[in-house]
Amino acid sequence: MTEIDYYELLEVTRDSDKVTIKKAYRKMAMKYHPDKNPGDNEAEEKFKAVNEAYQVLSDDEKRQLYNRYGKAGLEGHGQRSGFSSGGFDDLGSIFEEMFSSSGFSGFGGSQRERKTYNYNLDVAIELEIEFNEAIFGCQKDVKYSYKDACTDCKGTGAKNGKLSSCSACGGQGQVHTRQGFMTFAQTCPHCQGSGQAATTKCKTCNATGYKTKKDNFDVNIPEGVSDGIRIRVSNKGNIAPDGSRGDLYLQIKVKEDSHFVRHDDDIYIEVPIFFTQVALGASITIPGLRGELELKIPAGTKDKEQFKFHNEGVKSVQGYGKGDLIVQIKINYPKSLTSEQEELLQKLHESFGLESKPHESNFEGMFEKVKKWFS
Repeated sequence: MTEIDYYELLEVTRDSDKVTIKKAYRKMAMKYHPDKNPGDNEAEEKFKAVNEAYQVLSDDEKRQLYNRYGKAGLEGHGQRSGFSSGGFDDLGSIFEEMFSSSGFSGFGGSQRERKTYNYNLDVAIELEIEFNEAIFGCQKDVKYSYKDACTDCKGTGAKNGKLSSCSACGGQGQVHTRQGFMTFAQTCPHCQGSGQAATTKCKTCNATGYKTKKDNFDVNIPEGVSDGIRIRVSNKGNIAPDGSRGDLYLQIKVKEDSHFVRHDDDIYIEVPIFFTQVALGASITIPGLRGELELKIPAGTKDKEQFKFHNEGVKSVQGYGKGDLIVQIKINYPKSLTSEQEELLQKLHESFGLESKPHESNFEGMFEKVKKWFS
């Protein structure tokens, strides 16, 4: 299947602001909503894609990653983008507003079966990896917990799965509050928007609707991943009463290194050198990501001056070459001198003659000039 650009999907330009993106999303969502296109599989797929595009472009961090790396930058090496844990709540509130005046009852329409379990199928966990593991890739053993629907109550939290209309919202799934002339609707906190509540609580799961289970598996972390990137692992999330299963999202956290600093695909390292090496010039061996490198320091190099080694940085997570290794010079001076060193430095200083006193030639005539200002 050809990957469709999110901006093209919403029919907006890449520099569009959030207001424009939200308006475009509402328009496209109304157009392809399943309740307006019953039995149209193509419209349903478009509707899902529109939702996915909005979830990314309405989030500043996700949008920045998408603009730079595409979908792979969001979900890892070649993975599809997914919703955040709060994404479905955002969608629900938008569709409640969009369809409330059109005879629709919330997200999905009144003719669709309401969700009877109160947890999301997708799971997100943080996975911490070492600095070098992010650069070169690795295999990690992931240990995590997931939710499996209680068989006795079919995920409802009610004894034998028997639910009644929620008394708090009258079965509407929403509660309304009035402030002045405005009325605001929000998801019912008692039934989480389902409109149904347990008559008698299920003792097997203590009315939670699920049992917590533990699992572990090996996952391959691709070369070049960066801090904050998410990797989707299919069918490792929570399990619904009908047996369908969500996905597991691994939020990558990369530990810092004591010497190397990463920025995008470039690597920075500070190299301390002695002041005499600056004066004389030098050639020194420094550590690179993949081995030793030879750094030539020209005489007269300045403090914080940078030298670049091309293609010695991090490999792009999308496979588009490597970044650079950038060396920044830090000039060190002696903290104290012996009497012999002072004598040698004094002789060296005097050997340069007038060149050793650049301030004298630079300020020549300045003292008399300043005196005249006050005469």
